[in-house]
Formats: sequence, C-alpha cells, structure tokens
Amino acid sequence: MIAYLRAAGASLVLDARGPYPPVVLHWGGDLGDLTEAELTDLADAAVPPVPPSAVDQPLRLTLLPTPGQGWTGRPGIAGHWAGRPVDDLRLHTVGRTGPRDLVIECGCAAGGLRVSTDVSLSEQGVLRLRHQVRNIAEVDLHLAAADVVLPVPERAEEVLDFTGLWANERRPQRSRLRDGTWTRSTRHGRPGHDDPYLMVAGTAGFGFRHGQVWAVHLAWSGDKQLYAERQATGQSLLGAGELLAPGELILPPDGTYTTPWTVAAFSADGLDGLSARLHGWIRARRPLPGPRPVVLNTWEAVYFDHDLDRLTRLVDAAAQVGVERFVLDDGWFTGRVDDRRALGDWSVDPRRWPAGLGPLIDRVRARRMDFGLWVEPEMVSPDSDLARAHPDWLLGPTHAPTWRHQRVLDLDNPDAYRYLRERLGALLEAYPIAYLKWDHNRDLLAATGAHRQTTALYRLLADLRVAHPDLEIESCASGGGRIDLGIGELVDRFWTSDTNDPLDRQRILRWTSVLMPLEYLGGHLGAGTAHVTGRATDLSFRLATALFGHAGIEWDLTTATDAERADVAEWVAAYRRLRPLLHTGTLVRTDSPDPARQLYGVVAADRRTGVYALVALDAARSALPVPLRLPGLDPQRRYRVSPLRIGPVPATLQVRPPAWLQRGEATLPGRVLAEVGLPAPLLHPQQAALFTAEAVG
Repeated sequence: MIAYLRAAGASLVLDARGPYPPVVLHWGGDLGDLTEAELTDLADAAVPPVPPSAVDQPLRLTLLPTPGQGWTGRPGIAGHWAGRPVDDLRLHTVGRTGPRDLVIECGCAAGGLRVSTDVSLSEQGVLRLRHQVRNIAEVDLHLAAADVVLPVPERAEEVLDFTGLWANERRPQRSRLRDGTWTRSTRHGRPGHDDPYLMVAGTAGFGFRHGQVWAVHLAWSGDKQLYAERQATGQSLLGAGELLAPGELILPPDGTYTTPWTVAAFSADGLDGLSARLHGWIRARRPLPGPRPVVLNTWEAVYFDHDLDRLTRLVDAAAQVGVERFVLDDGWFTGRVDDRRALGDWSVDPRRWPAGLGPLIDRVRARRMDFGLWVEPEMVSPDSDLARAHPDWLLGPTHAPTWRHQRVLDLDNPDAYRYLRERLGALLEAYPIAYLKWDHNRDLLAATGAHRQTTALYRLLADLRVAHPDLEIESCASGGGRIDLGIGELVDRFWTSDTNDPLDRQRILRWTSVLMPLEYLGGHLGAGTAHVTGRATDLSFRLATALFGHAGIEWDLTTATDAERADVAEWVAAYRRLRPLLHTGTLVRTDSPDPARQLYGVVAADRRTGVYALVALDAARSALPVPLRLPGLDPQRRYRVSPLRIGPVPATLQVRPPAWLQRGEATLPGRVLAEVGLPAPLLHPQQAALFTAEAVG
C-alpha cells in the first residue's frame, strides 16, 4: 500500500509495501492529484542506490528506524527484555480510519512487541503522529525510547530551536544542520524556561515571510527530547519523543505505553505560514470559551499584603477602567505571609480573611467582574501542615535541595492526589471561582517520576474540568516554563513570562506566538518601573505591547494618576473592540534588515482589516528608518492606513513626521503597501506606534 494524505497545500506520502515499517517518500508541499499508478511510479523511482561499504540493500529511513534495518543513526524505538534488545521491526498492516487518518501495525520479527502508529493530517495541513507500544513477551520490557521520526529534504540546511531562562523565555538559536545529531533534551519534569519548544529545519536564510520550513513539537508537559539529525550517507530528519529516565518505564507482559503526540507542520511561506497552519488547527481543535476577558492580577499590585480594604479599592479601580476578571494571587491561604511557607495548606486564612473570601468576591461580582484565584497544587512548602503530616507524599529523597523553598507533591500517590482533588473541589464549591491561575514554580529534580507526575497532573486537570465544566485554567510555570500542546488540551491560557517589562515581552511574544495563537498568551500591563528588571518605560510602550495577546493588568491602579487611569480605560476599550480581530485573524511578521525595528500585526480572515505595531527596541541604525511594509493584505484591494492612537503619543526623534502621517492617513493597494510600504516614523527607542488598515470600497 502507498498512502497519500493531503490537505491545505501540504501532503504526506508513505510507502507501506514492507517488509519494514513505512517509508516517508514525501512530507512537504501538496503534490497534486496522483493516481495509484503514479504513486507506485513515485515509490519505485524513490528507491535509492546502494553506496559502497554499506548494507547490501537500499537504505531507506522508516517511521521506526532500527539497526536491524541497517540504520546507524538514532533508533526510533529502543529497549530490552532482560538484555535482549528491541530490533528488526516488520510491517503487519496499514488501515485507514478516516479520509486522512491511518493506523500502522508493526512488530518485532522475533516476537515480543507490537507497535501501533497513528498518523493524522488535519484539514489545516497539520500532521500528528504517535505510537502505542505493547509488550507481548512473557518478561518485562524496559523501554528506553519510542520517538516519532520524520525525514526532511537535503535543502533543509538550517535548524532553529529555542532556549531561555526565567523571565527570558523563548530565545531563538539557529545553526547549520551538519552531520550528526543536534539534540535538545529537557529534564525539568516540565518543559522548562529553556524548552526547545519547536525544532524547525528550513532552507537557507528562511524567515517569517520566506523559505520552506518543517517543524516538530512534542505535545507533552514532562521531560522531552527534540532533535535534528543528518547522516553522512545523506538522510536528514527531525525527531521527537518523551525523554525516559533509565528504569522509568517498565512494561509488564501485556503492558502498553502510548507516546505523546508529535505535532508536525510544513510551510512554503516561512514561519508565518507555519503559524497560520498551527493557529488555525489549534483554534478549530479546542475553541476557547468566549471572548478573552481583560484580567487584573493582584501579584505586582499588592504581593502578599492581602487586606480587604486595600483590595476593595483595587477592585473599584479595576472596574472603573473596564476590567472583566479580577484574580487574587498568592497569599490568600492559611499562614502564607511569604514564599517560604504554607504551600499545600489550601484553606482560606482565617486571620486575614475572617469572613472568608466571600466579601471580596461579592465586591468583584457587584462590579460586573468574575473572580479568579491563584493556586500551586503540585508544590508543597516543607514548613506546612501538609508536609509535616505526610512527608511520604513528597517526591524525591528528603535530602534533595528545595527550589524556591518548595518541594514537589507526588501526584501519583493516590492519597496525595485525593487530597488535592478534594481541597480544590471544596474551594470551587464554596466560592464562585471562574478561573484558576495554576502555577508550578520549580523543577522536579527527581531521578525518575516525571512521566508519572505528568500523567497524574493531566488526570487531575481533567477531573476538575469534568466536575466544573465552566472553570477556566491558566498554565503558569514561574512564567513560561510550561507552554505546550499537551497541557494545552486542558487549559485556556498560558502565562507567557513572569516579566511584564515590555521590552522583554516584545521578543518573548514574537517567538512564543510562532506556535501558540495570541489569545492563549497572557500579556499584562505593568507599572512604570518593571518589577523583574527595574527598567522604566513609557505608558504608551506598555499599552501597545500588552494589546497583542490575552490582555491584562499587573499594576496597582490605585497609585496611578487620573490621566494614567484614563489612558488605561481607553486601552481596555480598544482591546475589547479589537479582540475579535486579534483573536481570530492571521498573525503576520516581517524580517527587518534593522534588528532594532520590528513590525507585526494581525489581519482579518477576509483580509478587509488589519492592525499593526511598529516597535523600536533600540536606536535605529539609520536616520531614515526602514519603510512601513504591511504584510498579509489582499494585493488587489485598496486600504486606508491610519495611526491608531491609544494613550500617550509615542515619542519620536524626527523634526517633521512623514507627510502621510501629517495628513493622518494614506490609501494604497495592498500590493503596494506590502512591497513599497510607507515612510515610517523615527521612533525613540522603546516606543511603539500602532496602525490600522481598512479596505476601501
């Protein structure tokens, strides 16, 4: 059988004629209508020659490569039964379960193992693959790896992935793909701030709007590995799989293991084309519950100073500017006066809240806002009633170092799991909580346990959602340490980073949004001096930065001036007006020759409207800045381009603004706006100017 899956300009061709697991003949652009005879001709023509000093048969990269097939690169599956290795997989059957869905069954020639592989191509052209491994031997199978492997063509010469630190997530890094394997492994028990996130291979010099790219992402919130490999014999590939610690996954007779989904996508139009596929698929797969409300989170406003009178004033200030969701952050539960104690004691502090949270929530709801609450269920303070009563519920050895004065609660322990489910359930029953900010502030630091902990977390989140179907949950992991499509099935928002410094946020959002749609990514308006960096920035820059994404506020508005609160109210109103566009449109970005300048925007699905941001990260390298070229518009339509004024006017260095800005607008065809553009204002560093494009006629 030769299987041909195609959708939305992408296609996959599998040669499943055996004897080994299927060979990927093509993963990339659509090959058009092909008859069975043409597919057979393609498969026959694609058989490579036998080079000198090699196996005496054509070496072909399969979906599950092993040494028994002649493969000397990283095997797709590895493990052993009492020292006898997994090897020499053979194809059994291939079946269709849908128009673009396959199930492939393979097994070891010597017996003992069955592997079922699901392959699915969505209508957006997004490819998903996973394996289910079943041990049919009479002894335990020690599984070491079960990865998804996909070939990429030789023209994919460059590799992009990501690294980072706390409050500095999603730093891109690029290199040439050379012979050997470039592997990014994470051992945090969560993806981590240095999560590779996506492994992208592309043609030389690919960017946001040009080049062919192939990418894989592992939809998993535990330890993982992504890799790009090129063999000296000529094969290149991308791989992804859960990183299993030695002895972590032992399958008894008839035991099974299902890998996380690997999500893969191809684009002929650079990274923006990749985002368009992924965003469309994510939005269709799990639509969010209504418009993304404007959030005010109390952390950088009051920290641990939980006082009803002070918080009531903040509630009133939030309501005055148009906030729709008020979230009470850390400090509400028994004994929690700082970050060194009380995690795990999930009951309302009777000293700070003698009447419970009811009076605050009543005030929030009376001001037409819903109420959210911060929790960190996976962690426990050594100085807590829970840790003292149940030391056996803690994950890892007792002498292991704490991290942010915390230990990890073993969610795979049935008693610990039951305790959390009951305590969280009691809170959700006692109060009208619409939203949980679910934090995770440390790595596991356990030799094994990441797999069990992650699967237990998924089960806990699923249980809560079944019991409380209207509850929304945010994934926060000391900022952006757990942003992935695995937990994305169970949450409604990601906290993109713990830094609200707009200069940092510009870069972090730029790269996080390659995978995640903007409406999933929380971005907050912080105070004039950033809590994390200490950098002071103008309000106009902060407003423009926080507009793109799921907007919120992390600022004590009671300390703002009347003029600042008026500007914030104007910004909230603009966000609420623009969010249907921002959260359904196509994200577009440009590759500027000046790294100090970046331009991005969102264009409506019908391409009649768009909103853009021109951002000055640093001083321009020339007195006449790069023209304002607006991507994504319909080349045939005419558009009126106008500045979008929200809050203070951004500061510029020019003596006189461009003529079209003096007039207040320019009307030109989309093709002219994309190719020629408009003269751009010379923005002061750390400033942003907003523009709208509206179709005329």
